[in-house]
Amino acid sequence: MNNLERLNTILLVDDDDASNFLHSIFINKLDMDVNINSALNGQEAIDFILGKGQEKLELPCMVMLDLRMPVMDGWQFMDAYEELVPKKLKDQITIVLVTISDNKEDKERAVANQYIADFAQKPLSDETFKALIQKHYNLAAI
Repeated sequence: MNNLERLNTILLVDDDDASNFLHSIFINKLDMDVNINSALNGQEAIDFILGKGQEKLELPCMVMLDLRMPVMDGWQFMDAYEELVPKKLKDQITIVLVTISDNKEDKERAVANQYIADFAQKPLSDETFKALIQKHYNLAAI
């Protein structure tokens, strides 16, 4: 199985519908065969990862996680993720923190978290997604 086969679902976690929509367009521009799902807060994202309300579990390979959200923010999501998500699922998920924050503490906290693979500054572009996917899925060209 090559890495592209492993990248079959991306979960966008952001309370801003416009950002989720725009990011979906950028991912689709890369012409990869991936499912794109979105969650408006961390709780919806945890429920999605654990398969709550789904007939068949669709585990995201990549989670693009915003920090500032209502209900459950990005850091609260990370706490719940660490506690609730089984290790065998965590091993299959790449989490990229996506934020407008240029807060040094957020970046340091992200780097220190074993489950956060990367940190990206908003606004994202198709080139940003391409670089992240190439980096984390060892793809030479997409």
